[in-house]
Amino acid sequence: QVQLVESGGGLVQAGGSLRLSCAASGSTFSFYVMGWFRQAPGKQRERVATITSGGSTNCADSVKGRFTISRDNAKNTEYLQMNSLKPEDTAVYYCNIRDLVRNDIYWGQGTQVTVST
Repeated sequence: QVQLVESGGGLVQAGGSLRLSCAASGSTFSFYVMGWFRQAPGKQRERVATITSGGSTNCADSVKGRFTISRDNAKNTEYLQMNSLKPEDTAVYYCNIRDLVRNDIYWGQGTQVTVST
């Protein structure tokens, strides 16, 4: 059974940094897209950043230049480095992986990020 476990969330002041981690276990993935999404209270879940099995990355315009997505294949872990955080970045952050071979999607449980003014 595939499991995604996020860590690294917390409370930080505006302008600060956090790094989120998402460790995957329970399966191996050959062709996939891993991503980070977030959901603020009263808002829809939105895509933050993605990285493919080929290493291509994409970030939402709202976080470009501030957030960086990366992965460590040996550890089956993806990361989201978040710099210059703003109060509007406050949300629950979820990681997911979309298995392009099996056409399955898996989600982590979410981790809270709160940015204070």
